[in-house]
Amino acid sequence: MTADSRQNTRRALLAGVGLAAAAGGTWWALKRQTSVSTGGAGQTLAGDPVPADFWARQFDTPSGPALALSSLQGRPLLINFWATWCPPCVKEMPELDRFHREFSGQGWNVLGLAVDSPTPVKGFLAKKPVAFQIGLAGLGGTELAQELGNTAGGLPFSVLIDAQGGIRQRRMGATNFDELAAWAKAFVA
Repeated sequence: MTADSRQNTRRALLAGVGLAAAAGGTWWALKRQTSVSTGGAGQTLAGDPVPADFWARQFDTPSGPALALSSLQGRPLLINFWATWCPPCVKEMPELDRFHREFSGQGWNVLGLAVDSPTPVKGFLAKKPVAFQIGLAGLGGTELAQELGNTAGGLPFSVLIDAQGGIRQRRMGATNFDELAAWAKAFVA
């Protein structure tokens, strides 16, 4: 074997190893993405009911009185997990507010669950008020978000629950009015 043919063989082997590594990385990324979008093992899937104790939970609110999730039961509900320190969360708040204003007359509820402490939430809402309800979930909000399918643990995270208590849509990352309106129009409430 000549030096040129050995070098060509090495190049071909390295290229093959590189292609195999790229294919493996692509497979892993697609598998992880599918796991996140469908809930992953042990998580709720689209169409699954909310966790058994979901409607029994309640949250303090920035204005004082506690908000019982049971008061929102029986109507379609969009829950958005957010925090004041999360730029995409802050950016999407007007979109959520617009969705609330345009769809509340059709029976929709919107709930923002702040994964944050009360003081910054109150300060934020004093500067940028919203018409939809805000609950103070604190760090416990991350556990609830995981129960609803947020396997990545990131913010913002939105989940749409139908009037029967079934999970219909999920979104990791910022959403917008058009996407939310399409979700709402995709099924009869």
